[in-house]
Amino acid sequence: MTIGLICAIPQELAALQSALTETHSEAVAHTRFVTGVLDGHDVVLAGSGMGKVNAAIVSTLLADRFGCSTIVFSGVAGGLDPALSIGDVVVADQIVQHDAGVLENQQVRTYQPGHAPIINPSDRLGYPVDPELLARVKERLAGFPLPGQIVYGTVLTGDQYLNCDSTRQRLLAEHGGRAIEKEGGSVAQVCEAFGLPWLVIRALSDLAGGNALFDFTEFVEQASATSASILRHLLPVL
Repeated sequence: MTIGLICAIPQELAALQSALTETHSEAVAHTRFVTGVLDGHDVVLAGSGMGKVNAAIVSTLLADRFGCSTIVFSGVAGGLDPALSIGDVVVADQIVQHDAGVLENQQVRTYQPGHAPIINPSDRLGYPVDPELLARVKERLAGFPLPGQIVYGTVLTGDQYLNCDSTRQRLLAEHGGRAIEKEGGSVAQVCEAFGLPWLVIRALSDLAGGNALFDFTEFVEQASATSASILRHLLPVL
């Protein structure tokens, strides 16, 4: 079985690409897909670019064209939970697209993508990780050596880069998200459509507040390497 691996930015991609062997690459749409072997496992690695549409395109190709059995996004994110620090890792147990929904009172009331309260209404909000996969992940990562901590929880996805402390606090209060990023929600949505398991691993490069841009620049390579090391450790249980 082949595992699809997605990263959004060059720093995330470099942390995995250097370890691939027996590689073959081809360009499809805006992305170069590299087929190879990572630590004894067949993978296809792709740099999607940032944002939900880019990630959805690449996820669809990994599922349909490359026949991947599982899709994993590895990369960095901004922290929402004040108990977390730069360098900590959030493994999603649920993804919510916080920018999809209904505009009311000058802000978005988050609603399940593809639905609206008066058109195809839904009681769902978010995409949960497959429970059996999550159980294997937790068992595998128990005791994994890391300077920071590994936690599990809700990750929020939206097409904005969050550099605002008041919005960070609002999203934390509304959704209980532990981290925020720009791609995972669309990966989950595509995988659900194809009936595939998925996983999102995010190391915190910043805390999504007023200093997020500075912190991201300072810590993105370190956080990318951390996320990649956890992904490689998880390959046997994916």
